[in-house]
Order: sequence, then C-alpha cells, then structure tokens
Amino acid sequence: MTYKIALNFEDGVTRFVDCQAGETVADAAYRQGINIPIDCRDGACGTCKCLAEAGEFILGDYIEEALSEDEAAKGYVLTCQMRPSTDCVLRVAASSSACRTQQASFAASIREVHQLSESTYSLSIQGEQLSHLSFLPGQYVNLQVPGTDQSRAYSFSSMNRQNEVSFLIRNVPGGVMSTFLGQRAKAGDAIELTGPLGSFYLRDIKRPVLMLAGGTGLAPFMAMLEKMAEGGGSSRPIHLIYGVNHDTDLVHMEKLQSFVEQLPAFTFNACVVSAESAYPHKGYVTEHITPAQLNDGDVDIYLCGPPPMVEAVRRYLDQHGIAPVNFYYEKFAASA
Repeated sequence: MTYKIALNFEDGVTRFVDCQAGETVADAAYRQGINIPIDCRDGACGTCKCLAEAGEFILGDYIEEALSEDEAAKGYVLTCQMRPSTDCVLRVAASSSACRTQQASFAASIREVHQLSESTYSLSIQGEQLSHLSFLPGQYVNLQVPGTDQSRAYSFSSMNRQNEVSFLIRNVPGGVMSTFLGQRAKAGDAIELTGPLGSFYLRDIKRPVLMLAGGTGLAPFMAMLEKMAEGGGSSRPIHLIYGVNHDTDLVHMEKLQSFVEQLPAFTFNACVVSAESAYPHKGYVTEHITPAQLNDGDVDIYLCGPPPMVEAVRRYLDQHGIAPVNFYYEKFAASA
C-alpha cells in the first residue's frame, strides 16, 4: 500500500511524496530527495514537527518535550515517527529551498479553448508529463503564455483526469493570456506549467462549509466539488454562493447543478451585481449569506475572489460578530 503525502512549504510550494505502509513520512521524503528539517529521528527533539491538515495516521513514539498532548490534539505530528494510514496533507514549517526542493515544471499542450462568456475562457491542457502532476483541490499553477516570457497564475477548475486539467480564465482586455487565448491559441500548442502552489485548498470537512466565489474565483471550487464527489461527499452542509457582475458572466451553472445531484449535502445559489440583471438573486455575495450558513461561527469559510470582495466579507463578519473556526481565502487581481 502506498499513500500520497502532500508537503506544503512556507513559501507556497507543494510537493507530493509516496509513502509506503509502515514507513515514516520523514524517511519517505528523504528517500525522494526532500530534506524535511530533522535532527534526532527518535521523537525526542521536535525539529520535524508539522501540522497534519488532512488524513489519518499513527503518531508513533515520542516524548512530551518534543510533542505535547495539546499539540497532538491540534493535529501536530513528528514526521520522524508519523506513519500514515491514508493520503495526508502536512504543513511544513520551512521553505522549499531550505528542504532542498523546488517547484516542478511540466510540459503540456492545449486540448481546447472555449469562450464560455464575454468575460471567461475555459482552457483545457493535456500531456504525458501531467501523469506526474498532483495537486490539492483549490491550488494553482503558473502557466507560461506561449510565445512570451511571461506567466500567469490560475487555479485548477478540475482535478487531473487522464493527464488532462482545466482552468477558468478571466478575459482581461489587453491581457497577455487573454490576447493569446482569443487570437492565437489552437489545439496542440505547447504550454508549460509550474507548481502546484498555494495554501488555498480543501481541508478535511469537520463542520459546515461556506464557499464564496467571485467571478472566475469559481475555478478552485469546481475542483473541490469534483474531489468531494469522487470521495462520496460529506454529511455536513456545504453551501456555495457564486457572485458575478452581469448575467452573461455566469458560467458552469449546469455543472454546479450536477454537483447538487451528486452531493446530497451540497447547495448553491448565484447572485448578480448589475441592477439591470434579470437573474432572480441580485446584489453582492454578502447580501446572500444567511445566519444558518454561518452557524454561529462553527463553520469553515473558503473565499476566492478579487481583493475588494475579500475585504467586504471580512467587514461583514466583523459587523455581525462572527469569528469562523477557519477562514481560508485567495485574492486575485487581473494582469493587463
């Protein structure tokens, strides 16, 4: 039995290692060239302490000075002793360079470009090298714009299926990627991606979840929902509020409805800012959050959208005296 262990470093780089049954995470990482900080290897010093954000494991043997009961209860582990029994996600208290690893790069080619709306492109890429690409639902990569020396960061809007991944890309007038997709891109064009990156990803679902998406900030949630559906979903309520500026900006509504059918605990609604909208739900995302969804703060909130949206949600929570158990967010800004 082999388990996938995601190591998330302080600088945002994520690397995956294969851990054999009965093998410690530290040994698996070292075997694959990643030097997690370590000293004693006996569970006595605490140097290799990491936070386990997902997965099941055996803590192993250690002394109180290295890992306290309170730390263990919060999910901290010693990688020199931890032996996983499922796939796991670990937050490493060091940079990737300090651990002698770096971002991975992958060569691929464009399979399809589709303009979903005036404001949004869907880009699908494929390639044999993507068989080695693993990422957590919600993470992003840097895509090099073909024919230029520039790259842009985009969240995956799908999981890796048969060496193919997809992205939702905002159509920015004059944007280097938008111009390429709208004017020059064709199936078969070579494209390179580097990553995965980011601390915005789906954790273990331990309480109700509220997802807030703005525009193409819907992308990471599509990957998260796909991953949930693959695993059979959760019994805890999961609600998505998807906000856009205009009716024509709404995309993937049929896919969202399909997730409702696949995930009994999942619901969603969309809202449109424009006063001229014919859509039944108007206004900003914050106007459609209900007390039940906030669950008196016993909720994990995931937010992906432009900086003003992130700040508006922060203000909303402060004004209503809500301190969620976890508030994960990803800000993005368009590059012209």
